[in-house]
Amino acid sequence: MDMDSASSVVLQALTQATSQDTAVLKPAEEQLRQWETQPGFYSVLLNIFNNHMLDVNVRWLAVLYFKNGIDRYWRRVAPHALSEEEKTSLRAGLITNFNEPVNQIATQIAVLIAKVARLDCPRQWPELIPILLESVKGQDGLQQHRALLTFYHVTKTLASKRLAQDRRLFQDLASGIYSFACSLWSHHTDCFLQQIYARDEAAALSSLERTLLSLKVLRKLTVHGFQEPQQNMEVMGFLNAVFERLKQFLECCRQIGSDSTCREKLEKTIILYTKVLLDFLEYHPCAFIPLIQRSLEFAVSYVFTPAGEGVTFERFIVQCMNLIKMIVKNDAYKPAKNIDDSKPESLEAHKIKTAFFTHPTLTEIGRRLVSHYFLLTEEELAMWEEDPESFAVEETGGDSWKYSLRPCTEVLFLDIFHNYSQTLTPVLLDMVQNLQGPTNVEDPVQLLMKDAVYNAVGLAAYELFDNVDFDQWFKNQLLGELQVSHHRYKLIRRRVIWLIGQWISVKFKSDLRPLLYEVILSLMQDPDLVVRIETATTLKLTVDDFEFRTEQFLPYLESIFGLLFQLLQQVTECDTKMQVLHVISCVIERVNIQIRPYVGCLVQYLPLLWKQSEEHNMLRCAILTTLIHLVQGLGAESKNLYPFLLPVIQLSTDVSQPPHVYLLEDGLELWLVTLENSPAITPELLRIFQNMSALLELSSENLRTCFQIVNAYIYLSATEFLQNYAESLCRSFCELLKDITNEGQVQVLKVVEIALKVSPILGAHMFQPLLPAVFRGIVDGERYPVVMSTYLGIMGRVLLQNSSFFSSLLTQMASECSQEMDQLLGSVIEMWVDRMDNITQPERRKLSSLALLSLLPSDNSVIQDKFCGIINICVEALHDVMTEDPETGTFKDCMLMSHFEEPKLSDDEEPPTEQDKRKKLLALEDPVHSVSLQQFVYEKLKAQQALMGDQGFGVLMETVDTELVRQLQEFLQGL
Repeated sequence: MDMDSASSVVLQALTQATSQDTAVLKPAEEQLRQWETQPGFYSVLLNIFNNHMLDVNVRWLAVLYFKNGIDRYWRRVAPHALSEEEKTSLRAGLITNFNEPVNQIATQIAVLIAKVARLDCPRQWPELIPILLESVKGQDGLQQHRALLTFYHVTKTLASKRLAQDRRLFQDLASGIYSFACSLWSHHTDCFLQQIYARDEAAALSSLERTLLSLKVLRKLTVHGFQEPQQNMEVMGFLNAVFERLKQFLECCRQIGSDSTCREKLEKTIILYTKVLLDFLEYHPCAFIPLIQRSLEFAVSYVFTPAGEGVTFERFIVQCMNLIKMIVKNDAYKPAKNIDDSKPESLEAHKIKTAFFTHPTLTEIGRRLVSHYFLLTEEELAMWEEDPESFAVEETGGDSWKYSLRPCTEVLFLDIFHNYSQTLTPVLLDMVQNLQGPTNVEDPVQLLMKDAVYNAVGLAAYELFDNVDFDQWFKNQLLGELQVSHHRYKLIRRRVIWLIGQWISVKFKSDLRPLLYEVILSLMQDPDLVVRIETATTLKLTVDDFEFRTEQFLPYLESIFGLLFQLLQQVTECDTKMQVLHVISCVIERVNIQIRPYVGCLVQYLPLLWKQSEEHNMLRCAILTTLIHLVQGLGAESKNLYPFLLPVIQLSTDVSQPPHVYLLEDGLELWLVTLENSPAITPELLRIFQNMSALLELSSENLRTCFQIVNAYIYLSATEFLQNYAESLCRSFCELLKDITNEGQVQVLKVVEIALKVSPILGAHMFQPLLPAVFRGIVDGERYPVVMSTYLGIMGRVLLQNSSFFSSLLTQMASECSQEMDQLLGSVIEMWVDRMDNITQPERRKLSSLALLSLLPSDNSVIQDKFCGIINICVEALHDVMTEDPETGTFKDCMLMSHFEEPKLSDDEEPPTEQDKRKKLLALEDPVHSVSLQQFVYEKLKAQQALMGDQGFGVLMETVDTELVRQLQEFLQGL
């Protein structure tokens, strides 16, 4: 690409690519894409974005194309890689000057320099770091800042490389520039402090920006630049200096107030200081030991004493709490159970922690966490009033909640309580004792305090197991609190029902459940929406608990389910509807068929909710989950839902529809349970299977469910299903078998096996293209036992139940293998006998013996030659299936089924699905369950004897081991 002529055309294309008119934009983008691999293109882009006279948008786009080109074409091994000559020129051009006037473009240039550095520094680009350091020392303010910005991005990128060789290179770099980085940071920090105290905010802001960048560099060098940082005096000196600088910067916060232009960047710098400590603690816990005492003193002082008043802000408090938490729960700071096995550094750290966390210190931390940080804030109370749904969702873990102070406080409380429970348990119980009895509704401070203390008792439920008689407290105190109906007491009603939810799986007597259901029934009618939502959540925890008893809940089911449905209609936020739907799903799942009389309204409402949630895929996932449990609860009655249900399944499992990304997994599960509970096939249900071929092509983690769906169709209506879809299924299976795991291969083969079991003639005909591979697998002695077992199961079905097809398959395979039919049959029988131990399922073992016996009577010399092996398999199978009647001493086949009986179920047992019933009816016709193996062996041997005569048969029996003959006679006695 000629530079002079190219510059103008590339500039024109970039200008057109910034257009809002797609007719101009698209051709320009296509032209630029074609130029990406042209030599000289990136040199032209470099000249364009370095030309400050050009339009900012054009220069911005030039930087982006250059950055993308680094990713695609900079590596030597990349297709259309840049030449070494052009790369050398580009590297030099990138660091000629650091004077980019536009901040956003300067940042992008710094990032792309870092991308090149990741690939080329230091070997191909040794001059980069020296030039950056020289430019950082310069007097020109803009050049100094841009060089420092680039220095940071280069350091960040090099620090992120994880190969051992790259880490050693970075450590060499760190040791060489650390002193300079420290002096740079110290210089800019001092300048900022002087300027801020002199009230020169403009100069202070500029210095603060440089302080922030140099601190970012130091963070990467300190954390990732030294293998044993504790042995480097400069590193430890810097880390100790961090505490002093933090105090100075926090004092600046007090001095400048919240309206200062520096405030935001000042807070960002303070947070960065805490990140230096947190990162160093995470990556170098042993090197951090000398800093434990100072870190704890600093953090506890600012968070739990008056020292922090007026200077701290929420994000800083969160960071300090994280610092305390990481020290408290760090495994490297805990001695081994056997002290003699402990590392010296662990003992030293434990000693420092023990000396710091004295009884008075822990008591003060525990009390302050509960009485100060656990209190609901004015903002939270206002949200409760103005937007109760958002409040309820955030309190139960909404997205914004996890970034706020409250969860951090609660996690710290739990960690400290867990590690120091002996000290803190009496403190918390004392706080509970001081709040016994109903609280005055006119005393908001006491109401908030009780809410906070009950929160602590709920969070520490497992730790308090031996110290709180929750059943007594529930009956004597908490029930009374729930009966106070004053609107201000909603704080306590909501907290108490939450508290019960936390204790339900810890310590709550089963015989108190009915009383709890009365409470839930009452609170589901509470005038306050937050209380109702919290009650629904506790209901979910209650029915989810392993001590849940359906019979205790049934008297309340109709009323509570009706109120849950009302709540689902009342709430408007997507997250809240999801929350309530999960509760409804859980209730339906636990009570199963008992839900049938009460779901009419829900069934009518869900189509409307589905339509309203078109833009909310996560809500639709919750609806799918509800439908899954609803179909399971309704059983065969779920057919009445098909007008709504089937289009939902169709959409959720159609990979050409964008929502499938979110809905597919639940949609497949719904499809499966719909089939399992379907009383009969319908044209619409059959039509949905058109989605399956694309799903099988995906070969995703949902493949197992897809196979289960195929099997369910076969059980439901083999004839219609196979006639419509067996051909396309065969094609899909043949493709799958080319590249699939052994486990996946077994799943495919099981479909064929089930088809043969349900319909031996049609199954063999429809899956004919797959059967030669099965035959070859047996003859070749497939090595993977589970695959071999499935091969033998398939061939057993064909041989036993479709002998004419087996004969034609044998003829076909003999022709393909250029062998005699008898010789090939002998190989199959021999391998079958040899690999019988691969078959572990008793059903398949019996099937194998029935199948091989079906070859008798025979005058075929090959079959007679393998007679001993066939008898061997039969005796093994008889041992598997025959049980002795202790009274009569006779044997009977335990796999025989004579009639279908509906099982008697307890309240907690799930009733059989329609598919379970279909399988039972099918079993009645299956030779494995309808033919006595004992009788079959006897009849086949008698027939062989009749064919050969007594003398010939006697000679044949002499080929069988005498012990096997004895066992066989024992099984056949009495026949």
